[in-house]
Amino acid sequence: MLRLEARPEVSTFWSYMSPILAGVLTLITGFILFSMLTDDPVYALTTFFISPISDAYGVSELLLKACPILLCAYGLAICYRASVWNIGAEGQLLMGALIGSTVALLFVDSTNTMAIPLTLLAGVAGGVAWSGFAALLKVQFNTNEILTTIMMNYIALNLLVWSVHGPLKDPNGYNFPESALFGDSTLLPIIWPDTRLHIGIIFVAIVMGLTWVFLSRSFIGFQVQVLGLNPPAARMAGFKGKKLTYLVLMISGGLAGLAGAMEVAGPIGQLVPAVSPGYGYSAIIVAFLGRLHPVGITLSGLLMALIFMGGELAQIDLGLPSAITGVFQGLLLFFLLACDVFIRYRIVNVPALPTSSAS
Repeated sequence: MLRLEARPEVSTFWSYMSPILAGVLTLITGFILFSMLTDDPVYALTTFFISPISDAYGVSELLLKACPILLCAYGLAICYRASVWNIGAEGQLLMGALIGSTVALLFVDSTNTMAIPLTLLAGVAGGVAWSGFAALLKVQFNTNEILTTIMMNYIALNLLVWSVHGPLKDPNGYNFPESALFGDSTLLPIIWPDTRLHIGIIFVAIVMGLTWVFLSRSFIGFQVQVLGLNPPAARMAGFKGKKLTYLVLMISGGLAGLAGAMEVAGPIGQLVPAVSPGYGYSAIIVAFLGRLHPVGITLSGLLMALIFMGGELAQIDLGLPSAITGVFQGLLLFFLLACDVFIRYRIVNVPALPTSSAS
């Protein structure tokens, strides 16, 4: 009889190699999938993974698409290090976009230099408030943060949709559900000429460094990790578990809100219903694929951005459905989880107990 048995020691080498192995297995499975969907699977894989970044503009688009994913993933990594399972980065991003847009629309005809900072700060505040409510429910009422943050994603989406159909709808927009275009004073400056890459990529690099310092070089970060590894030990050491829960959720929400504000003040330039194609959900995969480490998250975030771009190009060039992006994301997560299972457990053959025959 076969059963899983915990390994006496988890291999550090394979813990870091498993994301790479998961990526290779995803490529192999993708080749098989494209063999069934197209006549030339090699060309399909090339279209999906190589063509989107075959020139400088493609590289700039990769960095642009990675910005919101990475900001959400850095915040989620801090939560998950504390074993606070925030699944609400998508809703926090949408609230950041909504509140940030509300402020940005106040500066449509203004040249005020504070327009961009106020828009971004409003986005951060929106994300913090949305995640703070989930933290309040967890700390004060012991609710499951997985359920509350998931449900709040849908509330945030419907609030955004209501806003672009109602109070934030452009009166001169021919009845389309969208806000007015933002003024130039509110749009993020472009840092790569002839592309759409804006100054937000610098914010992402700063957040990556601050996340590493917070988790690896600060006493609060140490408390967060102890809380995640051993809550009773954290309590015995005098660490304030409730305050830390508030802290990690609000940091995560603030970064997701910043991502939402950067999207509407960056490549979109207005508030629309489809602010995010699922960046907050994808950031969950990115956080675990990157082993909750800022450097690993950055690499996996670039891969996830490439999958988004490849899915869009596959729709155009190969005529494949939009679901192909979700398929590759799901394969990546599935193989990562499967690799992690075999890193921690092994299959052993347990002899069946002999049965006594009736006399």
